[in-house]
Amino acid sequence: MDFEKLSGLEILKLVANGVISPPTMAITIPMKLVSIENGACEFHVTANKMHLNPMGGVHGGFAATALDSATGCAVHTTLQPGESYGTIDLNVKMLKPIPQNEELKAIGKVIYRSRRIGVAEASLVGKDGKLYSHATATCMIAESKNER
Repeated sequence: MDFEKLSGLEILKLVANGVISPPTMAITIPMKLVSIENGACEFHVTANKMHLNPMGGVHGGFAATALDSATGCAVHTTLQPGESYGTIDLNVKMLKPIPQNEELKAIGKVIYRSRRIGVAEASLVGKDGKLYSHATATCMIAESKNER
């Protein structure tokens, strides 16, 4: 498949529909892309015993990674064929301890997009709507090296 000819939204729809394999990070931090549209996405994520810190709670890196994925993929949906992106700043607020073995939603949306910058926010929430953590991210938009 020639990914250089597909938009970011088209690529992520292929992932969400199981046509192409998800990135390996989706195994490390169990997450599934369940909703995708231009400028927004939603993952379902579940922390387990593999994500604990030395005190026995869920490591903050779990929330940070889930939120980085949600903000990044929200920006990814806005990419034109031949564009790529990378997160250059991620600001995470940990508000409540992340529960183990409970599915949460990581919901991301773009709040600003220019030719070279994408800014997105994401929330990690429970099924009851309880907010566990929130993040904003700045992403740099670049042309793919293969297009030059």
